[in-house]
Formats: sequence, structure tokens, C-alpha cells
Amino acid sequence: MALAKRPLGTSGLNITRVGFGSWAVGGGGWSFGWGPQDDAESLATMRHAMELGINWIDTAAVYGLGHSEQVVGRLLRELPGGERPMIFTKCGLVWDDADPMTPPRRVLKPQSIRRECEASLKRLGIERIDLYQFHWPDETGTRVEDSWAEMTKLVEEGKVRAAGVSNFDVGLLDRCEAIRRVDSLQPPFSLINRRAAEREIPWCASHGAGVICYSPMHSGLLTDSFSAERVRGLPKDDWRGHAPDFQQPRLGANLRLRDSLRSIAKRYETSVSAIAIAWTLAWPGVSGAIVGARTPNQVDGWIGAASIRLSEQDLDEIASAIGSTGAGAGPAQPEAARQGAA
Repeated sequence: MALAKRPLGTSGLNITRVGFGSWAVGGGGWSFGWGPQDDAESLATMRHAMELGINWIDTAAVYGLGHSEQVVGRLLRELPGGERPMIFTKCGLVWDDADPMTPPRRVLKPQSIRRECEASLKRLGIERIDLYQFHWPDETGTRVEDSWAEMTKLVEEGKVRAAGVSNFDVGLLDRCEAIRRVDSLQPPFSLINRRAAEREIPWCASHGAGVICYSPMHSGLLTDSFSAERVRGLPKDDWRGHAPDFQQPRLGANLRLRDSLRSIAKRYETSVSAIAIAWTLAWPGVSGAIVGARTPNQVDGWIGAASIRLSEQDLDEIASAIGSTGAGAGPAQPEAARQGAA
């Protein structure tokens, strides 16, 4: 199945408009886990996503404390070289194996970056990472210039093809850009968390950096069947059970916004999830959206987003729903659509 592709900024990578996010593949038993996940189910789900045309998988060393990368590595080993998806992963979150439920530390020391890169290459069973990203800004006092210089070395040595960052603000992006081009930014971006549209996404558009947004379904909230009852039934090691957006009063507003998408989904004969993802892809500067799934059926529920182009009327309707529900924060509508409606 052929899916439309977009350039990831000026990196030379051409990516499908949706990619597979493997956060949940890491399973439970750590501070930001999603509860138990069967590895065989994860492999079947990733295979299905690729059969439907997806050409990239986004993972991270910290997901399952190395486990997600190991499962992705198993997938790669069973595929012929020409059929392998591009692999995007991340470094900079360092965990304590003796205490997995303690949140990992944000560490971007040059020696840690190199050590983590080598460990990821080994777990994945590959010689080069297609896109390597800093997961979060450093909290140890390390200058981002020193961190980004080490990333640049990894690119020069051929261990990394393209270099990006995640969860960075414009100030940090500027400091990295002064040393080497930032190939991509991975921000959280959804109908609920719209803040990246204020400054970071426009910065990327003006600097030739790609944007691959994460949590476009807001970690499951913007899916057809999510409910308050679902929150109450989440496993104890599912981080969402303690997150403010999954608690009242925010939960009610978020679900009302989700419900407002049902009429648009009906017009397109698709799911609410697909409309939520398509909304993120409608923003100028967004290259692709990272979408997670735990079963093949879940992939079927959102893969249609890759081919949906929301109209100005759709975007107006969604902006109105954002205003009436009061859900989330950030700009409610792409600038081009606002100008078209003026």
C-alpha cells in the first residue's frame, strides 16, 4: 500500500505522513509505562503498520528501559534489508536498573550520549540510526552546545544519518542551529496540547527543520472509545492514571472536544482518531505524526489519517469546538485557514 510521503525538513529523509510510535511496545514495569504488553502482539502490530505502507518507526532507549528497542530489533532481524523501515530513536534519559519505577534523569553529557548511542545500535541490531534525537533538555548543567557537538560527531562518524531533538524550545533550537543544522524537532502536539504551534513549529518551518509530532491522539484521549470508565480501569503502572488531562475537570472537557469530531469523522467515513491526527498534519511545517498502537486493529483505526486533507470548513468547526469546550491550550487553527476564513 502506498502512503503519501513528505520530506523531513532538509534531512534527505522522505517519511510517510504517519509513523509508528513504539512507546507502548516497551510494556509496563517502569515509571512511564503503559501497562503489560505482549511482544508477539507488538511485532504483529508493527508488521501490519508496514504492510499498510508506513516507512518509519519511532522508538527510544528509555521505552521499557531498553525493551522497546529490543523488540524493534527483533522485527528488523526478520526482514530483508530492502524492506526495513527507517528507525528513529532517542537518547538522554538515563534510568536506574535497580529502581525502574523512579523517573529517569535527563542527561545530555557527551560521554553519556555516545554510550547510549552504542547501546541503542546494539539493541536494534543496526549500524546506523536514521534519526537520532535528544529526548529532553539536560538537567545536569551540561551546555547544549557540548551535547550537540557530540551529536554532530556521531553524524560525521556515520553512526547517525540525521540529528534531531525532542521537547526543545526555540532558545535551545537556536543554540543547536548555531553549531549544526537541526534536522528535526519532535514536540508533543494534539488538539489538546497545541502549544508547539505558537513558536516551535513556525521556527522549524523557517529553518528547514522537519517536525514529527508525538501524541497526536493525546495518549489515547482522542480516540473513539476512550471514556472516564477507561481511566478508572487503567493498570497501576499506566502513567496516564495520574496525569492531569486524564482527571476531572480536564478529562470532561477533553472528551467533549473528542465528541465534537464525530460529525467530521462521519463525513469522511473514518474514525475520530484519524481526524485528530489529520488536524495535526494540517499545520504548515508538520512533516509527520507519530502514532502508537498495541494491536493491528488499532492501526486500522488511524491509518486513514495519512490520506485525509481537512477543509477550511472542517478546521473552522474544530476551532469552534476548541473554544466552546475550553479544552487544552494553544492556537486553535492553522494561520492559513484563519486567513482563508477572514
